[in-house]
This record gives sequence, structure tokens and C-alpha cells, in this order.
Amino acid sequence: MPQFTLGWEEWLSLPDLDLPAIRAKVDTGAKTSALHAFAIEPFGSAERPMVRFAIHPDPQDTGLEIICSAPLKDRREITSSNGETEMRFVIETDVTMGGRTWPIEVTLTDRGGMAYRMLLGRSALLPEMIVAPAQRLQQPQLSYDVYHASLRQRPHRRALRLAILTREAENYSTRRLIEAAEARGHTMEVIDTSRCYMNIRAIGGEVHYDGRPLPHYDAVIPRIGASITSYGTAVVRQFESLGTYCLAGSEGITVSRDKLHAHQVLARHRIGMPTTAFARSPKDSGNVIAVVGGAPLVLKLLESTQGKGVVLAETKKAAESVISAFQGLKADFLVQSFVKEAAGEDIRCLVVGGKVVAAMRRRGKPDDFRSNLHQGGTAEPVRISKHEREAAIKAARAMRLDLAGVDLLRGADGPKVLEVNSSPGLEGIERVSRKDIAGLIVAHIEAKVAPRPPRPRSRTRRDPPVASGLAAEAPEM
Repeated sequence: MPQFTLGWEEWLSLPDLDLPAIRAKVDTGAKTSALHAFAIEPFGSAERPMVRFAIHPDPQDTGLEIICSAPLKDRREITSSNGETEMRFVIETDVTMGGRTWPIEVTLTDRGGMAYRMLLGRSALLPEMIVAPAQRLQQPQLSYDVYHASLRQRPHRRALRLAILTREAENYSTRRLIEAAEARGHTMEVIDTSRCYMNIRAIGGEVHYDGRPLPHYDAVIPRIGASITSYGTAVVRQFESLGTYCLAGSEGITVSRDKLHAHQVLARHRIGMPTTAFARSPKDSGNVIAVVGGAPLVLKLLESTQGKGVVLAETKKAAESVISAFQGLKADFLVQSFVKEAAGEDIRCLVVGGKVVAAMRRRGKPDDFRSNLHQGGTAEPVRISKHEREAAIKAARAMRLDLAGVDLLRGADGPKVLEVNSSPGLEGIERVSRKDIAGLIVAHIEAKVAPRPPRPRSRTRRDPPVASGLAAEAPEM
């Protein structure tokens, strides 16, 4: 194999870490290679340990910050030539230089005071490589401008630390989200919402779990059960205050769970829905029935889920009886017009990141007007119209939800939104659509937490000095 000559200074890239340009010092006096890293944090399981860290790849632009993640290979004690010892995390990653790519071991350490963000030690050199100590830049040069020109377009490969807030660790949706995250190289932790507690303070607030503060997560997927909506949204708000991206925000969960508030929001955004009425006094029963156009009509408890607490009253007398019963229980409820043309069917549209990624038509049992799958309904694929798609997207946006299950009816005068679910189940929609919905959700999270393009630099690029004024490079042994 022909010789491959390196100077004492070269440009290289670390594609696995999404670092397309790094200026490195090649030092055969050092055995190990070192990469500048700060905010170093291990995560992941014992079987699959990971480490996450931040790096300023350009020594002259601290505004350019990249977050990297990699499998953790080891943790080692490294002693430099001046006798200083440091325990460092060790990763293995590919390096590309001069058209060649090969794996190397790299230790992570803060090199903020050094002129070069990377030190390439002798253990990283291939047998055919020769270092010319009096020469520099023997291989093609790169530029830090690549970060500014194409940061948004480059593939997002960083491993993410994700968490699901749920009390149902073994259900289908949780399992699929974990599978999808791990298939894309991320880690997913399951956190029981009810066992979280919060340290609320102006600076340095925390979420605690099982006696320890939880680490920083790139994103949290809230799947808050209806029985703990209030406490669950408080936990989500705490994560939001810490700067964590939450797939379903606390405001969206709160509004969507309150059917009255949700319908008021839909009405404010002029989104089609069944005519809806709400009253507190028993004296207003007749007026409420008249407002929605009389019987048949639908009565819904405000806190009902999965079709429970939803009643069809086919006559005025039946409606009055149900209203009287609900009021006797001091239960809040809505009265809605019955959309006859829907014929016991509704459409579930799954919206992810402002797009309808799947839809299914649900039919109730022959003797049941409700179409919920939990109530024994059936489902099949359906092609939705442009207006139905727009209504679903608009409803999810009105609730400020990046993930939503939007249920709508096909009315004679257009789609009518029944409900917006902030924690839609994935089992039915995946099996009917045969789509990897969990994977689409994880892909959306990747896009949301990807690094943003750095602000433009205010000064002209200068090469680092090569003779004097440099912080001393102490070779690692």
C-alpha cells in the first residue's frame, strides 16, 4: 500500500459525530488521541452505555456549538507528559482524512485552552502513514464554513436521550416508541409520571425520580393518563421550564382534556364541529336541547375518554332523563347535535409535526353509535379529502400539539371535529395503515432537537498561530 504522508497539522472529519471539519495536531509523542469536549454526560443502559458531550469545533467561534453522542467504549486514566492524571471517557469513532476512513479511539477532555480541538496520537495512525514533523497540511484542507453553510441540511445522526412519561410501561404504544428510538440509535427511558416530584426554584429547578434528579433529556414524550391530568401536566411544565422539548406540551394536554375548553378553542379557530351547548342549571335543559336542534342528540361527560360517558338520546324525553341523571351526579357534560349522515362512523387522523401521517375509518358495533376501538369498534384504511386533512391539521395546531389524534365526522356540510387526543394510541393506526408511525414520531423529534445554524461570524477567519502564543500541548501517554 502506498505511503500516506501527514504533516504535524492536518484537517480531518469525524462523520459519526457529525463533525465535518476539525483542525488537528498530529503528535506521535502522544499515544492516545484526544477530542475537545465539555458538558460530558454518560447515559443509556448498562448493556448499551452512551456518552453525550458538547464541542466548539472552531477555536475562534464559541458561538458554534455542536452536541455529539457516541457509544461509550471505556473510561480510562490518562497521564500527560507533565505528570497530570485525568480520568477520561473513551469512544471509538471513524476519522476521514485525504479520502481515507478508518476507526480510531478518542478520549474526551476539555481542550478549550488549546489551539487545536483535536490531538491525533500515534495509536490512531495506520501502518502506511508517515508523519513529516517539519511539514503541515499535507492532506486536503477543509473549512469551518461548512458548519455555517449546511448545518441545517446535514443529516442528523446524533444519538438522543429520550424519555416517555407514562404509567403504562408495557402497553403497545410505549413498546413501539422504544423500539423505534433504539432502531435509530437513540436511548429511551420510561418514567412513571406519578412517581416524579419537582424541585421548583428560579435557577436550577429539577425533576426528581426515585430519589435522584433526572438528567437532561433531549425530548420527552408525555403520555399522561386522564386520571392524573393535573399532576401530569405539572410534571410536563417542569420539563418545559428546563428547556426540554415536550412532544405534547402542557397547555395542549390541558386544553384537549377539557372538552368544553377544547370546543371553545375549535370554535375560536373556526374549525367545523357538531353544534355544542353547555349549561349548569337544570332549568335550562329544554333550552340546551333546542340549541343543538333537538333530538336525537349526544351527551358527553367533560372528562370522558375512549367513548365512556357518551350517550345517544334519540328522543327529547330520553335526553331530559339523561340530563337529569348527570345533573343529579353533579357531573359536567356537553350536549351536541347528532350527525346522522356519519352513520356511526368517524375518522381518526394522526397528525405528527403538522402533517397527517395516517388515517383510519372506525365503525361501531351494529347496536352502538360509538366507533371507539376500545368499545369493540372496527377500523379500516381510508383516503381523506383535502378539507378533512386541513381540518385535522388546523385542530392539532389550535391545541398546540405536535402529536395528536384528531377524530372527525363526515358531515353533509364538511368535516366536523369531535375530539383532539393528546396521547393517541398507536396500535390501531399502525396495524390499519401498515405504517411505522412510531418511527415517524421519533423522526419528528430528531428534526425538532437538531442543532440550529449558528449566528453569522462577525470577523474574518484567521489561521491559528503556529509558532508562539499557543497553550502548551502536553502529550498523553
